[in-house]
Amino acid sequence: MKFYRRLTEIKAISFDLDDTLYSNKPVMQAVDKKMTAYFSSLLILKNIMLDQHKLLNVHFWSYFRHQAILKQPHLAHDVVQSRLVSYQLGFISLGLTEDVAHQQAQAAVDYFITLRSDFTVPEESKKLLANLSKEYVLIAISNGNVDTKTLGISHYFQRIYHAGWQTDGRLLKQKPISDMFTLACQQLDIKPSQLLHVGDCGHSDIQGALRAGCQTAWLSCYDVGKPIAVLPHIELNQLTQLELLLP
Repeated sequence: MKFYRRLTEIKAISFDLDDTLYSNKPVMQAVDKKMTAYFSSLLILKNIMLDQHKLLNVHFWSYFRHQAILKQPHLAHDVVQSRLVSYQLGFISLGLTEDVAHQQAQAAVDYFITLRSDFTVPEESKKLLANLSKEYVLIAISNGNVDTKTLGISHYFQRIYHAGWQTDGRLLKQKPISDMFTLACQQLDIKPSQLLHVGDCGHSDIQGALRAGCQTAWLSCYDVGKPIAVLPHIELNQLTQLELLLP
């Protein structure tokens, strides 16, 4: 653990999920392969012929995601809805009617979400959360859509925040925008400076939390998130170093 700034009183700790409590890269690589196979089987069922070198993989869908966000900018903050619209636009481009495209897009998103949360969180991460929860309020703040209930870790968190549209009609924008940090502190009735945010991305997690007035812990072991451009309060080589904060 490296200290760059002096830590002050901490009343709650927020965790990014992907590449913080677990390594997400191998999970998504496996998901991408299964989704490509899923789409290939679907094309066969629908008698849709593609160029022999074309696959319905992440590169194919990225164009339609870009188009969707151009038309509906709020989709940039909602990974589920942006995926749904991207799939729908892609299917329409392949000749499916709008109704069928929507049905198939929803089915594909449902399958993706199932795959997305089909892995095991390391026991050391669960043990850490259990230990920290005895001393601190724990919450999750994520730009992604992983299902913490399926992963068996939701009970460690008093609140879980995902970017996107909420049930009350509120749009929580993705980190580094401060929406989720601000709402979390309001609902926990704490000052932003009393929240320590732990995450792997120097941009969305560290800059985002600092802009919101929170303290920060940068986890550098997975080497996936963007590098830091501003110093966090502390740097962690491994997540379990957070136990050093326990009294």
